[in-house]
Amino acid sequence: MHSRITIPLFPLGLVLLPQMPLPLHIFEERYKLMIAECQEKNKEFGIVFFNGTDIQAIGCAASIQEILKRYIDGRLDILTRGESRFEINEMFDQKPYLEAGVTFFDDELEENSAACQELADNGMTLLKQFAGISGVQGEYDFAEMMDFKSISFIIAGCEGFSYEEKQKFLEMSSTYERLEKSVASLARIIERTKITTEIKKIIGGNGNMTRFSGIQAGGKIKEG
Repeated sequence: MHSRITIPLFPLGLVLLPQMPLPLHIFEERYKLMIAECQEKNKEFGIVFFNGTDIQAIGCAASIQEILKRYIDGRLDILTRGESRFEINEMFDQKPYLEAGVTFFDDELEENSAACQELADNGMTLLKQFAGISGVQGEYDFAEMMDFKSISFIIAGCEGFSYEEKQKFLEMSSTYERLEKSVASLARIIERTKITTEIKKIIGGNGNMTRFSGIQAGGKIKEG
């Protein structure tokens, strides 16, 4: 899908991925106007990652799913959802908020669907493991009915990834590459989380480091 339109732009210090729910608290006047216009015209706005210095060129459109709360002073709590990804071609500042001319894009068709499905299944298993050991709540059972592209974004949205990592996953146009890299990274995160959890247990216990695999009495690391 490649279509070019102009959309309102909302730079934030986070990365929105397709199909990802995102609650937002709208308090600045310019964004109150933006949300009102989007509601009136039933249109989406673009969320792009702002790292404090630069606005990234690749972002994700957000649709307004629900107005959760309206405050007396005009502030809003809204629930949005990630839709299609886009690349910024140019930006406009004629309105109180930024607008951008963007081109939407999607993943390329994958020929090796069996490999993608295997990675997707492994990734969902790892996500459930991560939720169990990290305490991060997640409902992943519904993903078993999704296609592997959708699952690739669910995995990429894991709380264990940094915004910079999520931005890279967002920019990828290969479902297989996103699955391959996110699943491998998630496996490493889980191993680090397990080690950190074990160390915390040891510190909170009697300090017997021999309980920690790979460490001998006296604090030496086992070789091999």
